Amino acid sequence: MSGHSKWATIRRKKEKTDAARGKVFTRLIKEISVAARAGGGDETGNPRLRTAVMAAKAANMPAANIDRAIKKGTGELPGIVYEEVAYEGYGPGGVALLITTLTDNRNRTVSEVRHLLGKGGGSLGETGSVNWMFERKSLTTISVERTTEDDLLELLLDHGVDDIRQEGDLFEVVCDPENMDIVKNALDSVGIEIASAEVTMIPQSNIKVEDPKTADSVLRLMEDLDDHDDVQQVYSNFDIDDEIINSAG
Repeated sequence: MSGHSKWATIRRKKEKTDAARGKVFTRLIKEISVAARAGGGDETGNPRLRTAVMAAKAANMPAANIDRAIKKGTGELPGIVYEEVAYEGYGPGGVALLITTLTDNRNRTVSEVRHLLGKGGGSLGETGSVNWMFERKSLTTISVERTTEDDLLELLLDHGVDDIRQEGDLFEVVCDPENMDIVKNALDSVGIEIASAEVTMIPQSNIKVEDPKTADSVLRLMEDLDDHDDVQQVYSNFDIDDEIINSAG
């Protein structure tokens, strides 16, 4: 199983807890505010904001929270100004790591990310060292209870979709980010509810991690990075078998 898909599945399970859901909302609020600051508060003319709001709605964020986040971004309400910083590095077994953050203190964040990487058996890399290994894609998920894979293929085949696959209890629809709205509109047109929607980074190839101890170290590092307050997303190209995942820890 690829790093993106497997980590996305693990992360979704974490997000089902109340504490994790609070973390999800915090991430989404930051992204909405930054998107609004960069491109304005009108969703129709701001694709990044439109995607962030779509993700917030899929996560059942109250409309009032979304509205406040937009107004903080546009300056209508006071709020923290966040800077976008991405870090690249390596984890145990040589797996690539791409870490995106929104921070109000760049020096603090880089120091803490470097510490987490070192503690977890990884290292911080130079800019550009791993970014080229990933492709920017849209990822939309739908509960398997809402439809079938055959119906999704028939509905979305002519809508610029790269891949449709099942991961656990969800179907994942992968396409270029510019086709994300087309996919959403097609699903809306037949009443299929979206579980989540995001623009993500998918590895072009994967590194197989077969040693259980190394796999455990990779997953622990991913969790430690993901739990950091400034971290928005962690992407990796690890490939770990389900049997090892289930026995890790």
